Amino acid sequence: MATLVMQLLGCDVAALNTVHFSNHTGYRQFKGTRATAEQITELYEGLCQSHLTDFDVMLSGYAPSAAAVEAVGAIGMDLQRKAEKNPGSFFWVLDPVMGDQGRLYVNNDVVPAYKKIIPHADLILPNQFEAETLSGMKISSLSTLAEAITAIHATYNVPHIIITSVDLSKFTQSSSPQTTPPDSLTVIGSTTRSDGSPRLFRIDVPALDCYFSGTGDMFAALIVARFREAVFAADPQLRTTKSWVSPDDVAATELPLARATVQVLASMHCVLEKTMEARDAELRAADTRGDELLGEEERLKREHLRKSKAAEVRLVRNVQYLREPTVVFQAQEWRKEDLPAGSQ
Repeated sequence: MATLVMQLLGCDVAALNTVHFSNHTGYRQFKGTRATAEQITELYEGLCQSHLTDFDVMLSGYAPSAAAVEAVGAIGMDLQRKAEKNPGSFFWVLDPVMGDQGRLYVNNDVVPAYKKIIPHADLILPNQFEAETLSGMKISSLSTLAEAITAIHATYNVPHIIITSVDLSKFTQSSSPQTTPPDSLTVIGSTTRSDGSPRLFRIDVPALDCYFSGTGDMFAALIVARFREAVFAADPQLRTTKSWVSPDDVAATELPLARATVQVLASMHCVLEKTMEARDAELRAADTRGDELLGEEERLKREHLRKSKAAEVRLVRNVQYLREPTVVFQAQEWRKEDLPAGSQ
């Protein structure tokens, strides 16, 4: 997913796959292998020996073990060392894939491995559960969400953060100047100022009633292309600034990170809407003859596999929405005075 999205947006990509699976894990069954730390390192050494490491951006996602996380971290840090004489020439986007919906789906030792390498990243893309894991805070309100982002900035010294999906409707909150539309998800982003304080923005998008697999990778890959594009469209000095951190006088909604995220979400919403339409048509046309003869467990399994296949993201046939999205969602600045008074 990530490789194809970046290629469709014109990026030349060298992909070091951390797994080799027959299908994504949303099917609840798969065949294949996970890459070892040694295999990941060996592939990178092969790039190095042929002088093929002149990368602008590195995107790291799922790693199947703590040792693999460490191997990926070593690659990121080596690329940073090679670029340290040219600030802004290399940027590391790290998606700390650890879990979701309140639970880890990696081994416990993966968490400290991520905590060790995150201080070297320029942008991280945790979901709400991963942000809680990194900050050590339970996010249950707008106030605790802001505190968690501030804590992650301070603890890991990471300049840019996007929390990729937050359901604000589940928060305990008083009335606020910024109301969240019903049936929506919120993406929260921040770029630090020179004093380390966050510049927070939020973007509300309609929630789609379907489970898609691969949307995290899709988001990360789109951010790689769109953020770099937004940086290059901004002040020319920004592209030679360490970690692409905008001057303090740039408002939250004018940050390249906010401008990029707006485009990313526009693309994703269109592609996923088209996917839902295709899914519904495929399920209506599905041949379910004989299902009634199956046992309950087997019938449910077949139904799940059928729905999983129908919900495969229709990426290639909707490439126009990746390249030329129609922007309908806007970033809002999110200031402390906009938080509900006394929310816990």
